[in-house]
Amino acid sequence: MSNKIPLTFLTLPTLTTLHRKWPKLGDVGAQHLADALRNNKTLTTLSFEYNEIGEVGVQHLADALRNNTTLTKLNLDSNKIGEVGAQHIADVLRNNKTLTELNLGSNKIGADGTHYLADALRNNTTLTKLNLESNKIGEVGAQHIADTLTELNLGDNRIGDTGTQHLADALRNNTTLTTLDLGLNQIGDVGAQHLADALQNNTTFTTLKLWCNGIGDVGVQHLADVLRNNKTLTTLELKINQIGDVEAQHLADALQNNMVTIILFHIYLIYASALFLADTYRIKSPGQSNRRETPG
Repeated sequence: MSNKIPLTFLTLPTLTTLHRKWPKLGDVGAQHLADALRNNKTLTTLSFEYNEIGEVGVQHLADALRNNTTLTKLNLDSNKIGEVGAQHIADVLRNNKTLTELNLGSNKIGADGTHYLADALRNNTTLTKLNLESNKIGEVGAQHIADTLTELNLGDNRIGDTGTQHLADALRNNTTLTTLDLGLNQIGDVGAQHLADALQNNTTFTTLKLWCNGIGDVGVQHLADVLRNNKTLTTLELKINQIGDVEAQHLADALQNNMVTIILFHIYLIYASALFLADTYRIKSPGQSNRRETPG
């Protein structure tokens, strides 16, 4: 009976958002949901994270969404769709003209599943935000990301410095991406250098998240060098890395004439003599490049 609950809500004539975590839908419930979606003309946001939906359930949903013209946001985070399920979603994306945000985080998609999605997105011009966090896409999957996105989350995917190089190569000519999250990917100093090289002439990036990546003094020096002339980046996240006080000083110097207003560090990896003493973040107000906030 619980699997039929979404059907009741989908008959409401003004419903635009449906978010459900419990009870779990599973593949059978996903099929009931798909049946209801076929005739729905009002729903714009659908969120079914942690619902134990597998590749069979997502196939039912994908079939129902092929001709859908209202849904703009789809959240299937923390399900079990796998690479086969990713292929079903990819098939929808080839012709879909309305979906703008897609969250497939923690779904064991892997490199092959990412490849399916990237291929589908080559001709898709409407999807702008994609979350593939914690999908073990690895260095191979990192090279398949499409060029039309504005926000991309690849956190916790074991990309490494080689995968970062693939991404960096794709970013050299990218003119759409503004936000990139590569946290927890073991990119190290070499990966940081690849990203810094790609950002030399980039004019669209505003947010770069590199938290927990084993980036040390060498890597941050490369980032500092590119930030001296970068005029678009406003948020840089480097918390839980291995940056010493000397390189923190280099980074601070690079930011004096930069547009960065928020930079996040983690205090136990920044020595006390560094300029950045804030426990979680430093905020620089626009037009106040010399202002530094420290704990009182």
